[in-house]
Amino acid sequence: MLPHSAQLLLYRIAVRLYGWLIGLAGFFHPKARLWTQGRQDLFGRLKEGRKSLRPDCPTVWVHCASVGEFEQGRPLIEALRDRQPDLNIVLSFFSPSGYQLRKNYPVADLVCYLPLDTPGNARRFLDLLDPALAIFVKYEFWFEHLAELNRRKVPTFLISAVFRPKQVFFRWYGSLFRQMLRTFDAIFVQERSSAELLEE
Repeated sequence: MLPHSAQLLLYRIAVRLYGWLIGLAGFFHPKARLWTQGRQDLFGRLKEGRKSLRPDCPTVWVHCASVGEFEQGRPLIEALRDRQPDLNIVLSFFSPSGYQLRKNYPVADLVCYLPLDTPGNARRFLDLLDPALAIFVKYEFWFEHLAELNRRKVPTFLISAVFRPKQVFFRWYGSLFRQMLRTFDAIFVQERSSAELLEE
């Protein structure tokens, strides 16, 4: 088994390589171009967008990979808004399709892209948002953001999750990903079989 430090190093190399490859693909592929353009001056735009948040009210950050995950998280987002109208709700997406379709979603106070998952990006992102609560929907697991939330002791939840035996979490080489699961204060799954996998 690879030691944790080696797994983390490989993860960080893979993330940066992914960002570089998407940037390269942006010259040829419209969706990759949107992914890259959406993250240009992201922190400058977040700093400006933060002005729409009420300074004396808590912020809930909800992260979705794309449209499908958003639709699964949407009932919770709207229930939060109904029950506590003064909450700041920040909605982030990884994919351009989710962001493009929901960038004007009226229930959220701010809709943005998630920055590439690096330690520095995670710190800057959370410095700007300063969330009181974080919610990830279904399949999104980003080590640096989860680790930084955990370091700051921000309550963090995974909702609508689905797990399968062949996923990396349950493989002999998946210790880094199992650590990600341990950063969540609670995990809400869609089915009993997923709960049983987590209990093993």
